Order: sequence, then C-alpha cells, then structure tokens
Amino acid sequence: MSREGDEARSIEIDEGEDEIHLDRQERELVEEHAEVPSEVVYEAIRRAGLHELGRPVSGLGWSGVAAGIALSLSVLVEGALHALLPDAGWRPLVAAFGYSIGFLVVVQARMQLFTENTITPILPFFLNPGWGMLGRLLRLWGVVLVANLLGCAVAAWAMSLPEVVPPDIEAGMREIARAYAELTPAEQFLRGIPAGFVIAALVWILPRQDGSGEVLVIVMLTWTIAVAEMSHVVAGSTKLFLLAFAGELDAGEALLRDVAPALAGNVLGGTGIFSALAYAQVRERV
Repeated sequence: MSREGDEARSIEIDEGEDEIHLDRQERELVEEHAEVPSEVVYEAIRRAGLHELGRPVSGLGWSGVAAGIALSLSVLVEGALHALLPDAGWRPLVAAFGYSIGFLVVVQARMQLFTENTITPILPFFLNPGWGMLGRLLRLWGVVLVANLLGCAVAAWAMSLPEVVPPDIEAGMREIARAYAELTPAEQFLRGIPAGFVIAALVWILPRQDGSGEVLVIVMLTWTIAVAEMSHVVAGSTKLFLLAFAGELDAGEALLRDVAPALAGNVLGGTGIFSALAYAQVRERV
C-alpha cells in the first residue's frame, strides 16, 4: 500500500482521536457542514408539533384562514402567468413557478396549512399514542382544514370580482381551475398522494435550511406539485371556489367529488407514507 493510502486509512480510523489537528475556527466550519442526524430533525419537528397541538382554537382558526387566503396567491399568480405568457410548449413550466408564491408566503409567515399538519403533529402522536393525543390531533386537523377552506372561499370570491382582478387574468385562473375540476374522484385521490408526500418532505427538509436555501426548497418542491398536476386540497379548493362563484360548478358537489378525495390522498401521502417512514428512521432510539 502506498504512503498516501496509509495516511488516508489512518485519518479514517483515527478521526475521533484528533488525528487531524484543527483550530477553533476550522472546527466551527466542520460543525456547520456536518449533516444533521435524522433524530435531530425528528425532534425539532416533534416539538413544533407539540406546540401546535397545544394552541387555542382561536389562534389556529385565524392562522388557518390567513393561510387559505395567502395560499390563493398561488392560483392568482399561476393564472396570471398562464394568461400573459405566449401559448407555447414551455408556458406550463414557467407558469408553474407562480404556484410557489402562495406557499412561500404561508411557510415563511408560519401560517397554519393543513397539509403541513399531516406530519408536524403526527410525530408527537407516534411517540405518545393515546386517546387524549388523538383527540388533540383531530381537533387541530378539523379547525385548520375548515379555516383553510374558509380562507380559500374568501379569496376566490374576491378574485372573482372584476374590480379586483383584470378579466384576462381571471380567464387564465378559470382555465387552470377547469383543468383541475375535470379530474375524476379517483384521479384527485391518486394525485393527492404524491402531493401530500412532497409537502411532508418539505416540512422535513426545512429545519436543515436557512435563508436562500429555504426559499429555493419551497419553490422547487411546490413547483413540482404544479408542473406534475398533483392535487393539493387547499390550493385546489380555491380553484373550485372560483368556478363556483362563476356559476360553473356546484360548491357542495365539488366538496364531495373533488375536495374529499384530494384530502384523503394528501393525508395518505403525508401521514400514511412519509410520516411513517420518518418515524421508522428513529424508532430504535425511542
């Protein structure tokens, strides 16, 4: 074995014995670049979930309404880009970036979004299952989901007014909304599964990011949801409400035919798949 090979082997074996001598500044750089263990990420999200589970209904509700309104910006900006860009093959790829705007606002402002809650409060439940914890979880889900849908309805009503949104942009939003409403219940459910998984992955990744890295992760993952035409229960509800206010769709029928299947898919993808896999990584440490 060469001398260089012996040195490399020595470094690999004796790493814990300070074979490489670093000053304080160099050690701080090593810590900054060290990978965060899954257990640390799990614990950070679990503590955030405990906080959310303990919040009063009024706080959850108002934050959820605000999230529904803010997330509707995704539909507005995507519709605007769809209407204003040339009708070319690349238009959907660019317009899909507009879908990220609402998610940026919601996530950065720490508003209550239902699909984020398919993982955040689930992690404490996995570690401490019981009827009391289940009741708190269902309370959180129910309040946030209803509040999100209410916020979507308010935003959709406002965006349907010609005084608020120019007619050409509203036409772009309706075109996107019609494509979403044409999905069958089975398609809403199946396309909701990867959307729930992606949002749960987003929540899992964010504790490892800061600054521009956090923004980039939010944009790219939510762009993926839009460009792949996945079903997101909250953003999709804004599209459905837009059509309902335009008289093209019955809101009650849309809730059963489109919202419910997308909701089930999001929960399965976020809680049933991603959260379970996240827990499997750390369960031996519990």
